[in-house]
Amino acid sequence: MLKELLRNKKRLFFIGLALLGLILVRALEDKLFYDPFLSFFKIDYLNKPVPDLNRYLLFENLLLRYTLNTFFSLIIIRFLFNERNLMILSGYLFLFLFVVLITIFFGLLHLFKEPDYLILFYIRRFLIQPLFLVLFIPAFYYQQISR
Repeated sequence: MLKELLRNKKRLFFIGLALLGLILVRALEDKLFYDPFLSFFKIDYLNKPVPDLNRYLLFENLLLRYTLNTFFSLIIIRFLFNERNLMILSGYLFLFLFVVLITIFFGLLHLFKEPDYLILFYIRRFLIQPLFLVLFIPAFYYQQISR
């Protein structure tokens, strides 16, 4: 798979562009997205209440960021494995996981005055970082070599 990928410069180019997109989303997160938790989790947050937030705007920005990360992740999966079906499966998984995680995230914020910050931190981390890509690539690679 790696030799085939290295021979095809077009695929490498698109993977590189998608990686650059992921890097830019991360590098420009302060400027592009409304997220009061960015600064909240950088300080000693264990002894502080949840920051004031606009839940609708937070949802909208989490959705936008997740969508951008998903878009770039799907491009990487498509050109890395050269299989359209894996990209489609990944898209459905990304959609399902978003619905589950965003429901839990806002459920914690809504139901508890002082939610467990560690759970909130990690759920938010899965929403704002392309961690599913890091999980899917080894799984799909293993599936491909075991066929």
